[in-house]
Amino acid sequence: MASLIQPILPALTSEFDRWWACAGTWVEPANQRRGGESGVQLLAPRDPTRSALYCKRQTGHTYRSLMHPVGRPTALRERDAYLALKRLGISTPRLVYAAARHADGHWQALLVTEALEGFISLEQWYAQTQPTALTQAMLQALGGTLARLHGARWQHGCCYAKHLFIRVVDAENQHLEIALLDLEKSRRRWRVRDASRHDMRQLGRHCAGMPASDMQVLQQAYQQALRP
Repeated sequence: MASLIQPILPALTSEFDRWWACAGTWVEPANQRRGGESGVQLLAPRDPTRSALYCKRQTGHTYRSLMHPVGRPTALRERDAYLALKRLGISTPRLVYAAARHADGHWQALLVTEALEGFISLEQWYAQTQPTALTQAMLQALGGTLARLHGARWQHGCCYAKHLFIRVVDAENQHLEIALLDLEKSRRRWRVRDASRHDMRQLGRHCAGMPASDMQVLQQAYQQALRP
């Protein structure tokens, strides 16, 4: 666990090198932004009984804040968000490795997570035909999860339908699990309403094929769960 919370230690160099050398299939090719590059590879497990891994690789891809005025890798901000959400009881991909180092005058960073098994995105949900009752249960579960996130003053920062994931645990009893991912823009806000306003407006613009009536149900479930 120490490797997940201590990003820059000489003892991690050899482990960092091993992860950095891993080759996989690019599922998000390296993009030029934030003064560097960031991309995601899918790493197939050697043991077929184990989950596949996603490895986010970054070079010089940083953000700035009052605490980090000279820049810090966004992968570390995402790692911090995953750990914080875990403490809140919100499901996210399981962290396997996260670290960063300076090399040749710039940052290199890695974030390795397990694939979410059995989940589909909210975008995929609405691309399929789902039972009405199950969709209503999903909206209640999603509203509750987002309320828990914002109630702790955490803002997702990229609250799109493709980043909100759903797993049907028990269809008969309408038991579903919600997971959040792609949290590299996540941050704490001073006020609950600031986190809420940003994410819910963003979701309204990027809700894929969700009907307006379902968005209304989601908003109602969210507001009810957000009340003290």
